[in-house]
Amino acid sequence: MKREYPDHPIVGVGAIIIKGEEVLLARRGRDPGYGEWSIPGGGVKLGETLRDAVIREVREEVNLAIRVGEVVEVLERIFHDPKGRVQYHYVLVDFLCEYLSGEGNPSSDALEVRWVPISEIPHHCLPGMTKNVIQKAFEMRQRGMDNEK
Repeated sequence: MKREYPDHPIVGVGAIIIKGEEVLLARRGRDPGYGEWSIPGGGVKLGETLRDAVIREVREEVNLAIRVGEVVEVLERIFHDPKGRVQYHYVLVDFLCEYLSGEGNPSSDALEVRWVPISEIPHHCLPGMTKNVIQKAFEMRQRGMDNEK
């Protein structure tokens, strides 16, 4: 399936991976957004569930094992080229994920990975929608922990 100038939107997944009070960020190794910080994720393969796609993408991109939780947000990312044509169009389903194991080393589509304290997210170089979805995931996690008490 071609990602650039697609014939239809592409479904992708994102993982907001939380360990303690930190979230894992990955520096993108592919366009769109080459070199920018984001959450790990990627495209869903034909016949693959969304949750299985999250697990696979995180393993391939950042070498971590995770537990996939709730959907945090469904977003659209549409990028136009200078002529106004749709160059990329993604429908993204972002999940709250719990870190299980692994070192968090970049591979395949990530140039670099970093655990970032939630307190630093507002000051980190991230798109506003990414900051918002990370904050929402931490709030969902906190509510879940409060409900367990």
